[in-house]
Formats: sequence, structure tokens, C-alpha cells
Amino acid sequence: MYEFEYHRPANLDEVGRILGAREEAKIVAGGMTLIPTLKQRLAHPSDLIDLGAISSLRGIREEGDRIVIGAMTRHVEVERSAIVQRGIPALAALAGHIGDPAVRNRGTIGGSIANNDPAADYPAAVLALGGSVKTTKREIAADPFFTGMFETALDPSEIITAVSFPKPQAAAYQKFPNPASRYAIAGVFVARFPNAVRVAVTGAAPCVFRVPEMEAALSRSFSADAIKDIKIPEGGLNTDIHASAEYRAHLVGVMARRAVAACG
Repeated sequence: MYEFEYHRPANLDEVGRILGAREEAKIVAGGMTLIPTLKQRLAHPSDLIDLGAISSLRGIREEGDRIVIGAMTRHVEVERSAIVQRGIPALAALAGHIGDPAVRNRGTIGGSIANNDPAADYPAAVLALGGSVKTTKREIAADPFFTGMFETALDPSEIITAVSFPKPQAAAYQKFPNPASRYAIAGVFVARFPNAVRVAVTGAAPCVFRVPEMEAALSRSFSADAIKDIKIPEGGLNTDIHASAEYRAHLVGVMARRAVAACG
């Protein structure tokens, strides 16, 4: 690692002051991506601002027909939450299959969403459920939030404080995981609401995306058969040592049908 100054502020006002004074400062939540990057000397921040001591950023609560999860809430807390298990069981199941136990006990929902790794699980849930991201400045709807590989609509000084999810009638997430990292080679989250169906894909492309053709077909007939003939174009999908674009396109169809079937 390169040298840096370490800060552990007690509140968001203090975070803002440090960010304003230190142009090269970086925020660390769970550190599941940032710490390995620092160890490989691929990043050289002047300061690290640890959000771990800010209790207001943690916790899970119901607000009417929505579930609100604090940005510093760890994956294992989402997995085990009775509120999430009752209101959006697919989200609890998703959290329970992120990485390994060490990752689930350190990683946070806000850190995952802010990082927007192309193969992360949470972005698919936020997008499919039509959630919104609450920050220190505003509330951003899911569709405009994820803008590209490791890119979001967040301003440099903006901090995620919570994520709000509407409760669907039914939802399920299915992924084909990398056997080592458990990241999604392709993962599909399907959510059914009274007036709409949303389908979001992660792992297959540089950024999470929706599949309008599947959404339209499922809105007419919510069954796996309704989308069995829908093909995902290979153009723009990822090709790497783990899978070709052709294979990922096939996996999206398979995972989507499994997710619909799992909705019951």
C-alpha cells in the first residue's frame, strides 16, 4: 500500500468536512473492493474515511409499503433480517449468496451499490425492484443511478445513506456464479408488481441492465414459457476467461426462466 491518513468520523457532517478539505480522499464502507485495490497499489488516496462508526447509516426498517436499508448494513444483516425475509424474501436470499461468510460479514449494501461492479448482485435487485438510492444530497431512482462499469450518478462528494425498496407481489433472483468468487457470471432478478414486471441482469454486461422484451412478455403472461423464445443479443455482453458473450446470452435466458419459476 501507499501511505494515507486514516479517519473514522462519528457523523456525516464530519465526513463532509474531510471530503471538502482532502481532494484525493476515498470513502471506505466494507472495504471488499477498495482494500485489495490498495494492497495492489492500484489506488493512491491521500485519506481513507471509514464510515463504520456512523450508526445512523445502519439498520433496516419498514416505511409503509417499502423497506429501507441503511447503507452500512452488512450483507449478513440483510440475509437474516425478519423484515426483509417477510417483505422481500428474494432480497434476503440474494444477500445470503454473496461471496463467502467473510465477505457477507464485512461487505455493505451501500458499498456494493456505490462500487457498481459489473458482476455484483445488489444492483440487479435495486434495478428490478425499482428501488431508490438515498444520499446526503438527494434521492436517485434506480434506472438513472447505474450509468456504466464501476460508474453511477453519484457526485464525488455524495454519500449513500440508505436504499429504499418497494415490496413486490413476487420476486426471485437466480445466478450462475463463478465457483471461486461467487460473483455472477450471469444473474437475473425478476420482480412482479400489480401493474408491471421488471427484469434486471447483472454479470453479463459492463453494467446492470433491464430486458424490456421479457418485461412485456411477462406482463402479458407471467410464466417461464412466456420468455422461452426471447433471445438476448450478444453485442455488448462481456467476454472473458470465465465465459463468452454467446454463453452469457444463453445464461441470461436460463436464469430468467428459473427466476420466474421461483416466483411461484
